[in-house]
Parts: sequence; C-alpha cells; structure tokens
Amino acid sequence: MNAAQFPSGAAGAFVGASPVNSAPVPQAGNQPPLLQVSNLGKSFGGVKAVDGITFELAAGELLALIGPNGAGKSTTFNMVNGQLPADQGSILLGGQELVGRKPRAIWRLGVGRTFQIAETFASLTVVENVQMALLSQDGKLFSMWRRAGDHRRPEALALLEQVSMAGQAERACSTLAYGDVKRVELAIAMANSPKLLLMDEPTAGMAPRERNSLMALTKELVLSRGMAVLFTEHSMDVVFAYADRMIVLARGRLIAQGKPLEIRDHPKVQEVYFGSGKTFEKIAQKAAQVNAAVGAAA
Repeated sequence: MNAAQFPSGAAGAFVGASPVNSAPVPQAGNQPPLLQVSNLGKSFGGVKAVDGITFELAAGELLALIGPNGAGKSTTFNMVNGQLPADQGSILLGGQELVGRKPRAIWRLGVGRTFQIAETFASLTVVENVQMALLSQDGKLFSMWRRAGDHRRPEALALLEQVSMAGQAERACSTLAYGDVKRVELAIAMANSPKLLLMDEPTAGMAPRERNSLMALTKELVLSRGMAVLFTEHSMDVVFAYADRMIVLARGRLIAQGKPLEIRDHPKVQEVYFGSGKTFEKIAQKAAQVNAAVGAAA
C-alpha cells in the first residue's frame, strides 16, 4: 500500500513561453479558492520539470491537469501532496501553506489521493480496506496480521454505500473486477473527508463504460461533499465530459487554462498536444454524447 494513501503513525488565456502570470479565475459568490498554486517550480539536474506554474481550484470543481508525457503533471501532483519538495513557489489550501509539510501532515489537512494503479490490500475484505484507512485517520497502529475488526465499521459501510460497493463489503478485494477496485480506492480516499482529492489517471486500464461510471460517481461526490478534484487523464473523452475547467502543461510550463471548449479551440494546445482541430471536434462531440447519456440515466 502506498504510504501517501495510508500515511504512517479563466479564463482560457494563453500564457506563451514564459512562466504564467495569468489573472485568477473568478470564484462563484466571490469565495476565495480552495487551492492556490503560485509560481510553483521544480528542477532535476538543471532540467525544469515544472517551471513557475500558477492556477487556482474552487470547492465543488473538477479541474483536469493535462499535457503530453513529460509535461510535469506527476511532478506537480507530487509537490501538492508533499512527496516532492518544491524548489520555489507556494501551495495554499484554504489559506494554509503546504510547501515544506510532510505528506502525512498534508493528508491531515484534507488532501486525499488515488493512483493510476489502484492500491488496496488484496487479501483483506472490501470493508476492512476502508476500516484500515479509518484506523490511519485515527492515528492507530495496524498491521497485516491484525485485522481492523469492528473499528468504525458503520462509517466504513457508509463510505462504501456512497461508491455503490456496500453490497460487496465482505468480499476479498482480490476477487473484485478492476472497476470495482477503483471504487473501493475512492472510498478509501474519502476516509479522511478530504477537501481536495488528487486523482492520478483515475480511469487508466478501464473499459469505456467503467470509465464513465467512475467519473460520474466522482462528479456526484464533488457536488454532494463540496470538495475539489484535481485530476490527470489521458482519455480526452473523459476530460471533456467531466472537467469543469482544464489546465494544460507543456515542457513544465502552463500554456493554457479555461473551460473545455476554450481549450478545444486554443491553437497552441492543438499544436503541442492534440494535433488538429478536427480531432478536437470529434473528442468534444463524443464527450457531449457521454454527458447526454449520463443526464438521461440520472
């Protein structure tokens, strides 16, 4: 199990080739943003993996962080949750500085995370996996040889209910379909009631129907809990269907940000990432079909 998951003990403005100094995205009701990232940077051996990026994220919003391989997406994620120290800049969560804090301290402040490859204890039952996360939240020691028992079982079952997995609570995670494992991982991430959830390629390895189901569920949780989600994703149909806004990185720099249709029509984004406007149109049309299907099912 990854230690970051169970810790131990707008504008659409193109910012060109220089570090971004874009205006803040207006917040609904003039509320301050939940997450404020300012001039964030990280270098490895003289190579700038992230080069002075600035963006904001509001509660109740899904923000997609996209870009080609090597754009700096994973490095940005790892700085936000403390797995990598930032060389420069600021990361404020509800006004509290995250730069310089350890992953557990950041987790305690309300930053959850899911991973590209789902992380669960395969030998434990579904409900025990969630109970393990609740044990960690309570600061209690646990081991693979001491089961979670009855620790906060009602809360664990309630979390599983929210991701439609309560009916499989007593099954071992090793017997689940991959899409269901991802739902369990989402319940685990909810155990510390995060204000901000980081999702690293949440639909990787999933079939189209599973992808849409997971992201529709995530959208529901965002709205019902009032939390924010920052996610990376290579499936552009998922991004266009579910992201409220998008930010685009290329070679460590933020080159564009805005609503999906603004990004679709952005010439620089098309040039460095998507190729052609025609391809972009097809992706947007597919996303619109997905949204219509989700709305009809609701």
